[in-house]
Amino acid sequence: MAKATGLSPASVSYALRGMQVSGETIERVRRAAAELGYEADPIARALASGRTGMIGLLCGSLEDLWQQALAVGIGRALKDNDRYALILDAVGDPARERTLARQLRDQRVDALIVQPVDPAAPFWSELCESLPVVSIGDALAGARTAGEVVFDNRAGVTLALEHLRDRGHRRLAVLTPTRASTPDRPADVHVLAEAERLALDIEVITAPQSPAAATGVARGALAAGHRAFFCFSDSIAYGVYAASAAGGLRIPLDVSVMGYDDHPMSGLLTPPLTTVDWDIDRIVRAAVGTVVDAADGETRHRRIVQSPQLRERGSVG
Repeated sequence: MAKATGLSPASVSYALRGMQVSGETIERVRRAAAELGYEADPIARALASGRTGMIGLLCGSLEDLWQQALAVGIGRALKDNDRYALILDAVGDPARERTLARQLRDQRVDALIVQPVDPAAPFWSELCESLPVVSIGDALAGARTAGEVVFDNRAGVTLALEHLRDRGHRRLAVLTPTRASTPDRPADVHVLAEAERLALDIEVITAPQSPAAATGVARGALAAGHRAFFCFSDSIAYGVYAASAAGGLRIPLDVSVMGYDDHPMSGLLTPPLTTVDWDIDRIVRAAVGTVVDAADGETRHRRIVQSPQLRERGSVG
């Protein structure tokens, strides 16, 4: 390869790893590699560089359709940066999240992206001492992360609750995936404060992020007389749609529903779901850019705050 490009072996090695040389040199070496049919040995590269090229992606729950879409986007963006995602699912369980995070560290991933189930867990501080970690959604309390792409949940919750209030709803069921063991997540804390400010009567109900399981929870809430729902994920809102249809109730004539992440399917429902959009493409770019830089040795902490937008459609009567 060095002979074909007229570069030193060291320059070729750096170019193949995308490090310490110009973009023109990187392109020149990659073009030569393609012509020669060269493929780097990943084990040899890892031994030489001390890096595996693997980025851990620990998802809060892949039962949630929006998190699935986020994982796909992050995996593709990492591949575009010559990294590979090792994707694991905490299934909404804080204990499983802790175990998987430590396993990823022990498997020598270069860095970790996490959508935390329990952002206040003490183990994050220990983990961040040995591994660059980037969190999405909520910051990891007390941990020295490489970066975080946090949602402005105060603004998002306010948008949703004010929209429901302005449409005349005063009694709401709030369906959240948060468990009793992790009660201090920012969005859940803020929904209680905002409900009090807006003089809303709310009942917070834990619901799984699987649409099928959320349907059962929604069915119970409907039987208890609830007719207006704010759901902390669109996947949970789909369960309200299914339960309403099964009970002969019409959205939005009989039941009003709001989601919280604007999954692409939400615009295809009948009626389309009113929800809160967090701009998933921007989240992917910010998280991947931060984690790649951290894996390459960048030590500057980055905090990106993602602002929400209301997507008003036809599901709130």
